[in-house]
Parts: sequence; C-alpha cells; structure tokens
Amino acid sequence: MTAPTASSAPASLSPLGQRYSMAPPSVLERLARWLKWPLVLAGLLAALALVFAIHAAGQSSWAVGALVLFTAGFYVYLSGSGFAYRYLFPGVAGMLVFIAFPLVYTAQIGFTNYSSTHLLSEERVRAYLLDQHDAVEEQVQAFTLHADGGAYRLVLRGAPGPDGEGAAPAWVSPSLALRPTAELLRVDLRPATEEPLPLNGPLQAALPLAEVVKHRDALRQLVLALPGHPELRYLGLREFGPITPHWAANPDGSLTRRADGVVFHPSADSGFFQSAQGETLAPGFKSGVGWANYSRMLLDAEFRGPFLAIFSWTVVFSALTVLFATAIGMFLAVLLNWEGLRFRTTYRTLLFLPYAVPGFISILVFKGLFNQNFGEINAILDALFGVKPAWFADPFLAKVMLLIVNVWLGYPYIMILCSGLLKAIPSDLYEASALAGASPATNFFKITAPLIIKPLAPLLVSAFAFNFNNFVLIALLTDGRPDFLSTKLPAGQTDILVSYTYRIAFRDSGSDFGLAAAISTLIFILVAAMSLINLRMSARAQK
Repeated sequence: MTAPTASSAPASLSPLGQRYSMAPPSVLERLARWLKWPLVLAGLLAALALVFAIHAAGQSSWAVGALVLFTAGFYVYLSGSGFAYRYLFPGVAGMLVFIAFPLVYTAQIGFTNYSSTHLLSEERVRAYLLDQHDAVEEQVQAFTLHADGGAYRLVLRGAPGPDGEGAAPAWVSPSLALRPTAELLRVDLRPATEEPLPLNGPLQAALPLAEVVKHRDALRQLVLALPGHPELRYLGLREFGPITPHWAANPDGSLTRRADGVVFHPSADSGFFQSAQGETLAPGFKSGVGWANYSRMLLDAEFRGPFLAIFSWTVVFSALTVLFATAIGMFLAVLLNWEGLRFRTTYRTLLFLPYAVPGFISILVFKGLFNQNFGEINAILDALFGVKPAWFADPFLAKVMLLIVNVWLGYPYIMILCSGLLKAIPSDLYEASALAGASPATNFFKITAPLIIKPLAPLLVSAFAFNFNNFVLIALLTDGRPDFLSTKLPAGQTDILVSYTYRIAFRDSGSDFGLAAAISTLIFILVAAMSLINLRMSARAQK
C-alpha cells in the first residue's frame, strides 16, 4: 500500500458515508450570501413602511393584520424552526387574504347600515359638516403667486377689479414651500410698503393660472393672518377671504348650528347627526345595527315575500338545471359510447360546441332567438301552431326559457365527464349481462348509472353550487325581469339570490350594502350547508 500524497487529499464523508468534494463556493453562492441580509433588511423596512402607511390612513385594524402577516412571513423564512412551513405558508397566507378576509369583511358589513346614504365614518361626516362655511364677500381679497428662488411668495392685492386683477400689492407673505400638509398652516403677512422687504430678489412676475392650479392643495391649507384683520382662508384660484363656519364643535362630539343654536347629536340608531326634534343632517355615517338586516329578511312581511319566492326559485332553478343537464349529458354519453354508431366523432364534436363557445355569446344569441316579435323561435312556433309566447313578459315562460338556455350551456360538461367515466367500466360486466339476456335499459339502470353516479356526485354538487350563483345568465338574459309588484325593494320574478343581492347593492334600492352583505352571508351559509349535506349523502351512498 502506498501512502497518500499531498496532492491527493482525502475526500470527506457525509453522515451517510457518501463522499462529497470540498469545492469552494461559486460566485453566485458568494453573491447570494452577501446580498441575503441587505435584501432582508430592505424587505423589513418596506413592510414596516407599508404597515405605517396603513395605520396613518386611519386603518389600525388592517395595519395590525398586515403586521401579523409580515411577522409570520419573516419568521417562517428566516428562522430554522419555521423551515417546515416554508412551502405551506404562501398557500395559507393566500387563503387568509383572498378567501377568509373577504368572507369575514362581508359578514361584518352585514351588521351595519353601510349604504350610499351612510357611506362615511362618523369622524369624516363631522369634519365635512365643520368645513361648511360662507365667505364674507365684502372682505374678499385677490391674490397672486410669485416665484422666489426655490419657494414662492403670496401677494394680496385688495378687492379684485373688473379684469380679475387687484390693485397694487398690499400684503406680502414670507417665502413658502407650498407643500400639501395634513394640518392648517398659519402665515403672517407683512405690508408690501414695509422697508426693507426681505425678498431674495425683486418681486417676480405673477405665475399664470396653470401654475397656481398645481399648488391648489397647498393653498387650501394656508390661514393668512393680517394685523387688525380677521384670518383669511382660500376661497378659489384668485381669492382669499374671511369665512363664517356654519357649525361649531362641542366637547361631547355634537355639533351646534350657529344660525339658530340647535344642537345635533350623532345617533347610532339612525346613522345621522340628529336634533332633539328629529331633524337629521346629510350625509349619514356608518354605524352598527346588530341583527337588523337579518331580521328584516325574515320578519318584515313585505320584504320576506319576494325574498322567500326568490330563494325557492333559486333552489328549483339550480336543482332542475343539474337534473336535466345530467340526464341529457348522460344519455348522450351512453349513446356516443355505442360502437355501432356511425360518425360518432362528428356527433361528439357538434354536441361539445355549446361548451366551447363563450357562455355570454350563447346567452346573447338565445336572447335574440327568444325575442317575442323578431326571434326565430317565435317565428317557428307561429308558423306551426299560430302562437307567439311572451318569453320575457310572462314569469313562468321566462323561467322555462332560463332553464332551457342553462341546460343547453351545461349538458356538454356532464357529457364529457360521463364519457370518461364510461371508459372506466369493465366490459366484462356488459358481456355477462348480454349472456343473461338483459336489455339495454337494464344495462343502463343496473350497471352504467350506479357506477357513474358515485364518482359523478361531487361534481354534481359543485354544479349545483355554481348554478346557485349563476349571475351572468340572469343578468344577460332577463335581468331578473319581470318584476314583482308592490314590493319595498325592486325584485324580479326570475332573479336568483345573487342577482337580487346585486340589485340591492348597486342598482335599484339606494346601494344598501349592509343588506346585500347580509344576503351574501346567508347565501354562503346555505350553499355551504347544502354542499356539505350532499357530500355526506354521496359518501354514505358509496359505502
């Protein structure tokens, strides 16, 4: 045996006894090591800046949620104990942000009076009312804006003349940066005749109106103070003047109307600032109403009638669509599986076309075909039977039309699923059935249907849930019409819950987001409950 030389260094052994080389790290590995902590620090600073910005916008709860999410992310990806969760964290975080949070937020809105008349918070409504004022017209003064090095000078020129310009400069401000701020900025002006006037140079020419517009936000925050004069506030692109506020704030949060001294207190029940005599101020503010939206759905007789009718129709519409689409799709799949049928590929392609064409195009085509006066369907029915049904005016016919169109759009999906499931049925079963002299109907009900329906059941549940929320079909084909008569909220005979919720939230009833959120929460609970029941029943049937 020869001793190892210096050039032949022994290879190291891993804990498993395998040899690996002690090669030096590559350039990319060294670069990654150098950049790791600077990138981590940059990410940490960016996350903290985002959390601070959310908090500064007045959304403290959202800021806390973002802080928790970022903290969990840094812990998982930087600590050794969180290594096992590195691949799981993105999915969990995405589920919380895009699924759990919208559900919780929607449910929370359902307990408020959030609507187009109660859109702002109480603090913003109070600030809006306190900002209302009248200008003292006889003391309004024109102003011009002048560049002064990297800053600006504001010059008051007295009352504006007929040409929109004031007289000679009367008051001059110190140099102003004119940056928008969150608070008012008090500026003391000096007489223009005072010597020496502390300018960086001669007073420059007045800036054109286009330049003044760029500084409008900063000018709004200025409060001009003149010796022996009331404070002046920004009134427009050419004027400053004193103002008379309409409202005065009280320590208890109420507002006093200066004109007559009437006090308005914020009322959580009505969502308005309200006087003792019942007078309210617009706009209203968002406040909690407890279970009022849910009790309105279930206890208000005028609201409960159309709601229950729409809910019943939604269940019937979803169930009949799944039933008819499954029956037609399964029948066509069995028929196309018959080896003796000629041109099977051609038939399969033609029958798949309704699923290949975008759904909204098919719906709009059917809307034209069912037109009472010019549609091809009524033209054929009129030629054969002398009738022209009012598909869009009669509630029953409108529902039949919806079912026809939805089944047309849905059966190809079931047909494709059943075609694949038929290939998995052993041919020995049919051979044994043929030896026993069974008819095709017996083969279908004793062999095909039982073996198909079990794996098909979860997909039928998902199809039911999809049709339960099939907003596109209702919106494009009937728009929920014809409407119920004499209802508090506009409701359509062909509306399903999701389209009814859309009308409440965005169209016909003052954008009642709180009520729409309550209905949406109820839809989620109903669909989840029915899906769970169907899945459990399917699981029991498969045992």
